[in-house]
Amino acid sequence: MDAGDVDMTAPETTETELDDMKRRLKEMEDEAAALREMQAKVEKEMSSGQDASATASQANREEVDSRSVFVGNVDYSCTPEEVQQHFQSCGTVNRVTIRTDKYGQPKGYAYVEFLEPEAVQEAILLNESELHGRQLKVTAKRTNVPGMKQFRPRRPNPYMFRGPYMPPYYSPYGYGKFPRFRMSMRYSPYY
Repeated sequence: MDAGDVDMTAPETTETELDDMKRRLKEMEDEAAALREMQAKVEKEMSSGQDASATASQANREEVDSRSVFVGNVDYSCTPEEVQQHFQSCGTVNRVTIRTDKYGQPKGYAYVEFLEPEAVQEAILLNESELHGRQLKVTAKRTNVPGMKQFRPRRPNPYMFRGPYMPPYYSPYGYGKFPRFRMSMRYSPYY
């Protein structure tokens, strides 16, 4: 052999090395199966835990909503303390929430949560009462059901016809200019 030649014969593997590789492959397959089993068990526990907590939180939300009222047409300068004083005669007010937009400006409505559910009926009697010179709209608060967002399909605009796309036409002579088709005034003996 020359110095530039390379020996291309593969080293021979013995039976023991082959058996050792098969044993390691079997161990890895068993370990992967055990991991899949454990992952399935953990996912099952997680989903059942979430279902239980979601059911509990939904029941808690419904219970709180049964003790709350929605108050519309609230003046933008009203404070939660003023709304609480207005509804104090109905029962013990637990919480007043005046909703605001992303800039912190009031949206014009509030939620009043009472300690006892009987106070809701008393608060509904204050419908069309005045606070800061505005008539309040008081109704029992409804519970939002997750996934029940109203779907309204988009209606087409009857005043806009959408046909096939036609590119705009640009005159080669410029805007508002058209060629004049008339004979020139010069003498031309060949015409």
